[in-house]
Formats: sequence, C-alpha cells, structure tokens
Amino acid sequence: MEPQTQSNKPNLVLILDYGSQYTHLITRRIRSLSIFSLCINGTSSLNSITEHNPRVIILSGGPHCVHTDGAPCFPSGFIEYVEKEKIVVLGICYGLQLLVQKLGGVVNIGEKHEYGRMDIEVKKNEGLFGNKEIGDKQVVWMSHGDEAVKLPEGFEVVARSSQGAVAAIENRERRFYGLQYHPEVTHSIEGMDTLRHFLFDICGVTAGWNMEYVLEEEIKVIKAMVGPEDHVICALSGGVDSTVAATVVHKAIGDRLHCVFVDNGLLRYKEQERVMATFESDLHLPVTCIDATEEFLSKLKGVTEPEMKRKIIGKEFINIFDIFAHDLEKKVGKKPTYLVQGTLYPDVIESCPPPGSGRTHSHTIKSHHNVGGLPKDMKLKLIEPLKLLFKDEVRALGKIMNIPVAFLKRHPFPGPGLAVRIPGDVTAGNSLDILRQVDEIFIQSIKDAGIYDEIWQAFAVFLPVKTVGVQGDQRTHSHAVALRAVTSQDGMTADWYYFDFKFLDNVSRKICNSVRGVNRVLLDITSKPPSTIEWE
Repeated sequence: MEPQTQSNKPNLVLILDYGSQYTHLITRRIRSLSIFSLCINGTSSLNSITEHNPRVIILSGGPHCVHTDGAPCFPSGFIEYVEKEKIVVLGICYGLQLLVQKLGGVVNIGEKHEYGRMDIEVKKNEGLFGNKEIGDKQVVWMSHGDEAVKLPEGFEVVARSSQGAVAAIENRERRFYGLQYHPEVTHSIEGMDTLRHFLFDICGVTAGWNMEYVLEEEIKVIKAMVGPEDHVICALSGGVDSTVAATVVHKAIGDRLHCVFVDNGLLRYKEQERVMATFESDLHLPVTCIDATEEFLSKLKGVTEPEMKRKIIGKEFINIFDIFAHDLEKKVGKKPTYLVQGTLYPDVIESCPPPGSGRTHSHTIKSHHNVGGLPKDMKLKLIEPLKLLFKDEVRALGKIMNIPVAFLKRHPFPGPGLAVRIPGDVTAGNSLDILRQVDEIFIQSIKDAGIYDEIWQAFAVFLPVKTVGVQGDQRTHSHAVALRAVTSQDGMTADWYYFDFKFLDNVSRKICNSVRGVNRVLLDITSKPPSTIEWE
C-alpha cells in the first residue's frame, strides 16, 4: 500500500493540496475508480513529490489568488520535472490558474464571479472532452473569483461557462490540463465521467488498487519492518480501526502480536464487557484487559481545557503501554519493539498545516493520535497499517479478513472516549454515569428504529449547565444533554441526520423519564464544517 512500492508507482495519482474544502474528496473519488491516490501539501519540496514517482499530478483548488504575495505554489523545478518524466498534470480551479500564471499566461480578478451551479459548453471534443460532442452542455460546480484572461502559448480553451468564462483548457502536447470547476463534487453531474476519461483514456492509468492489494502489500511492509524475533503491542480500543489494524498485524506476525485493551474510565455503557466478549468469541484475538479507570480520572480531575485533556489521556495511554511492555518482557524474555495504532488517513490529514498558512506545525485537531499526542521519549516504535485509508476502506479491508460485519458497522468512537463529549471537567459530579445512560438509550433507540446503518456516527453529549424543569409535579434543576448524529463518507465533512420528529419525541421522553439528573434534551444540527463532529 505504500506509495514507494515498485508495483504501485506507475499508477499513483498525487494531489497537491492548495486548501480547497474538496481536495480530499478528489482523493476519494479517484480511489473509487480503483486507482491509488495520495494527497500532500501543495508547497511540498520537489524531492517530496519525486519520491512518490507519480503517474499523474493534480493541483487542487484553494481560496488563494495567484497574483497576491505569498500565494502557495508548487516548488521550483516542478514544470521541468513533470515534462522530463512525462507526467500528466491537471489543475483544478486555483490549480488551473497556477498553471496559467507559471507557464506565461495571465490571471486577473474576474469581472463576473462564478459560484455554485453553472452550465458549461464543450468547444472542442478532444483531450478532456474527447468523449463528448462540440456544443454539449453540462452542469458543473464553479467556485472562482479570478479568471484566466490570456492562456500560455500552446494552450486552447476546450469549454466555456454560460457567461463566457474559461471552463477548461489543455495543452495536449505538453500534457497540461485545467478545469475551472470541481469535477469531484456531486453537483458536477458529469464530473466523474470527466475524471474517468482523463485518468484512463488520457493518462493511461490502469485500475487495480483494491483492498486485497492493500492487505497483501501491508503484510509485506509489516514483515519487512518487524524483525523475526520482535514482539509487537497493539492497543485495542474496541473500535473498528484498532481491531482491523490488529488483525492485519496478526496475519503478518502471528503470536508475536500482544493485544491490550485499556479501560480508561471514559468508555460507553458496559463497553468493557461487550468488547472483551467480541474479541474472545468472534475475533479470537488474545487480549489482556487493564482497568486503569483510577489512573486516568485522577489525572483528569479539575482539568477543563480540551487540548490538555487530550494530552493527559494520550500520555497516560503510553505510560500504561510502557508498563505492559515491561511486564511482557519478563514473560517472553524480549522487550516488545513496536506499538500498533489504528490511525486513519483523515487523522493524518487533519494534523497537517494548511497550505499557504506559513506554518510548519499542524492544527491541533487530532492531538490524541500519534501524529500529535505521543511524547518524544516514547520507547515503542509505531506501526500504522491503516494510515493511508479512509473509514469505509478500513471496513472493506476488515470484511475481506472475515471480521463480523456487525462489528465493522459500529459507529466510530474517539480515542479520548467520553472526555470529548463532556465539555469541562469529566470527573465533576456524576456526568460520566449520566452520559453513559443517555448514550445507551439514544443508540439503542436508533437500532430499534432500523436506522443505525444510515448514520455515520451518533452519540450523546453531557452539557455542563443546569436548567429548570418540572418532573413529577416538582420543580427540578437538572442537566441538559445534547444528541448528535451525522451522515458522512469518511468524517472529513458531515451533515446532521434528519430524524423523524416522532423518533426524537420518543427518545427525549425515554431519556428524561429514565435518567436521573436530566430534564432537557437538545439536538445538534450543525454540519462539519463549521463545527467538528465531536464537541471537544
């Protein structure tokens, strides 16, 4: 699965990210065609680009203006490199404007800005629209304020918008192409058809990247990484990611994998019992369960700052793994060398600095993951077999390894557990117990309604506020809770799930009638962006 493998290099599509909200959707759309694609920062060094040895490079859209100071750009020598190696380049929106400017054309602030759905018309049925007819029209998703007013030498316009703006350009001889719209979004009705034609017919890429291939390649990587006498620890959370990661590693090294499940006191209702039963009866993985509730909660007492909570939890996990490793060394006579984590591609992506930000450090969106939360002196090296996969790809990988489908369909659960669903001090009062009960009622109601699989993630949130209510003919001053459920493909973007009002009414009644200390139920109807999916 690694981009450096010789068998994969000829068909890699590398995306240079310039900050578009749709950039990673391009990655997913290309993978859906059974073509391996990766996304890196658009201002990466030339060496970072060449070491991937891509077949195709896509320059993404972005919010920047190419004619302003400090606008992000590909590195010096990029044009010479792609032409020498005969790499096909496609610029999308900002990427198109970048190509035009750097190749000698002119980009100006447009007189007519185009945002949203727009009709375009094919002007030449060659190259990008070689599978269309001249005069064909299609609806696309435009998003630009600037426009190319003078094309570089050798380029031609192959499509225009209904307002006459340049919609697509190409220089087939030099292998440069550009689209002034987003083909990857569903609003561009024929966008996938254009991408398919571009990749297969113009670039000559062949399909062949699938989960069977990923499994085979990842097992090879792990076997090459882990010595024949090395032992590996896998931190199982009970979620899909860590379980699939453990299963992959187990296939590679067998009994030299030692799994540990840590109950940090921040788990859901009866999670420890349910998860351990699944590991033993269905997955047949040897797992040691460590109850570290006291260790975690004592260190979290009084802590309210979200980032501090995450770091405390991450550090304590590693402390426990180090202790477990020391005990294992006594047992097997050799100290374990590696730690397995179920880090996914969105975790890595969201821990990268945005292009054009001027920062070399990441946003701290996911600091409880290895990419931001592990201490520098950690004694275990990392194995991350899923770090280039999206959530649905992980589930597909688990399926071919015969992990039970019901388990694979479990909604994601965050590494810091309920700590990110209780704003403020998680140890205050009985907030954890209240949240567990509310969450159990909510999730079970969703399952009973037969809509669990329609939802990407659902959970309850404990709000650190009290409200006035009336229960049992008495005035109460109890807590409010919030319910959140979202639909998504991979968690990069998400929309809230549209529940039936009767369902919400029933759930609210169940919670207020069953959970002592709750007298108000709210529904979170915020998408991502602008919010994240979790609350902290």
